Amino acid sequence: QVWLAESGGGSVQAGGSLSVSCVGSRFPRFAISNRCMAWFRQAPGKEREGVASIRSDGDSPYYADSVKGRFTISQDNAKNTLTLQMNDLKPDDTAMYYCAATRGAKSLCISRSDIDYWGQGAQVTVSS
Repeated sequence: QVWLAESGGGSVQAGGSLSVSCVGSRFPRFAISNRCMAWFRQAPGKEREGVASIRSDGDSPYYADSVKGRFTISQDNAKNTLTLQMNDLKPDDTAMYYCAATRGAKSLCISRSDIDYWGQGAQVTVSS
């Protein structure tokens, strides 16, 4: 069962912008509201790391230091969609980006141990 379906990503030169989105399953229904939602990324040969999370009420976004000021996480509960807008991209941002969700309400979900559901991943490649 695919609970979170991702789209977006792609290739861009350094300094450019990209976005990735994920939508919760319609059948069976997987609502992203009332969950903590997050974006993680994994570069080749590296561990998966949390880059941004947003708590269950859609407030208080958290960002890893490496992306603070450049990435924006947002949630549209009416469209059941989570988005990560990425600006001023750097080659070090190259990775597979994963949408992630908790089973219930949480204020922060930036560690892998917090996560109960994963998307399939979307590739982001930044060239210098």
